[in-house]
Amino acid sequence: MNSSILVVDDDDDFMAVLKIKLQKIGYANVRLMANPLKAAAAFTKGACVDIALIDMTMPEMEGIELLEHIKNTCPTTECIMVTAVNEASVAVECLRKGAYDYLVKPVSSDTLALALNRALERKRLLDILDIEKKGSLPRLIYADTFKPIVTQSPKMLRILKEAELHAQSDVPILLTGESGTGKELLAQAIHCASPRSKFRFTPVNMASVSPNLFESEFFGHTKGAFTGADKGRTGYLEHTEGGTVFLDEIGTMPIDLQGKLLRVLQDGEFIKLGANRNQKADVRFVAATNEDLEKLMSSREFRKDLFYRIRGGWLHLPPLRERREDIPLLIDKFLKNTAGNGGPVQVDQDAMCCLMEYDYPGNVRELKSIVQSAANLAQGKPITKRNLPEAIKSRTAATCLEENLQTEIVPLAEIEQEHILSIYAHTNRNKSKTARLLGIGLNTLRRKLKAYGES
Repeated sequence: MNSSILVVDDDDDFMAVLKIKLQKIGYANVRLMANPLKAAAAFTKGACVDIALIDMTMPEMEGIELLEHIKNTCPTTECIMVTAVNEASVAVECLRKGAYDYLVKPVSSDTLALALNRALERKRLLDILDIEKKGSLPRLIYADTFKPIVTQSPKMLRILKEAELHAQSDVPILLTGESGTGKELLAQAIHCASPRSKFRFTPVNMASVSPNLFESEFFGHTKGAFTGADKGRTGYLEHTEGGTVFLDEIGTMPIDLQGKLLRVLQDGEFIKLGANRNQKADVRFVAATNEDLEKLMSSREFRKDLFYRIRGGWLHLPPLRERREDIPLLIDKFLKNTAGNGGPVQVDQDAMCCLMEYDYPGNVRELKSIVQSAANLAQGKPITKRNLPEAIKSRTAATCLEENLQTEIVPLAEIEQEHILSIYAHTNRNKSKTARLLGIGLNTLRRKLKAYGES
């Protein structure tokens, strides 16, 4: 795991043992400091870590003082106090000052792992809540991992940051959004940014899974489970051991199969067909759907308990029409991918205007198809309006006509008022001169100016 951990303790032997335990449970980024004053100075200079494990009793500075200093200088650091004395009053004081947990020496590996996992999960949730509060755009730590998702939309960048934070945990993630918004691409990025990135990413289209073969495909079956010549099968869960299973189109899953999947999510175990013992399912689940799951739940077509299990983290991808600023970037990417030896094809201004105004019911997937088709028709020349599908050209023409009509049809009285007041201002509010220039009587002008609220 890439989470950064600082251990501050004046007992070198304890720190050495603790570091070994941390490394065994998967934490490689561990720093040891025996002097609490130096640790406090590092935080004063701007240092920050995800977790600080702090000894309560140290000669130069008490652990509770260091705790207060860390929470004042880097509030996002979760602090866990470690002590040899189990005193309820001290534990309460530490928690009141901002500590997440209070551990008593000697600390077992299981206790340590549980405390760290909970503290990191709390930190991730607080970081996610903090994204919306900040006016500035979040910075991605794993920017290269999310590079395939081309965007400059503030809304999308915040979603990617949430995805990055969720990636570090094992909570199931639910991705929702219209078809073609890039849910599978985001699921792959989440897997690549997670501690499971060295293992398999297995996408499963739930709409194509046969109800009769669900258990065999997901859980596998033993040799001879169906026929004597059957060699057995490794299911998706065993095949993806340690990795991520992507459950695409989960909203189409039949209700009777949802209970079987729920058992795996609840218990983390499954039984192969033909076997008589449970197997551990060490996989992370990411599910996606373009269906309205809340509507399906109300009609009892989707189980509420399954919904709450897969919705550990919920990310909703906006349609392309809500992030039009990404259209030029995506067009550029698709054209570079289709470019031959002559370099990428260009798009002229009229064609770009048409592409920017279209609503893309098929989202990014539709835009990619349109650009690739237009590039083929352009034959190496700049893409023009005539290279685009008729649906885009006709819709754009209708939109422009509607906009022009809306701007051209103005009540005559408004035009007259604007013209009279413009001439009146031009003559420095000289009524006689204004009436003469307009070709109307002075009394008529006075009456109109009074109606406009002018003296």
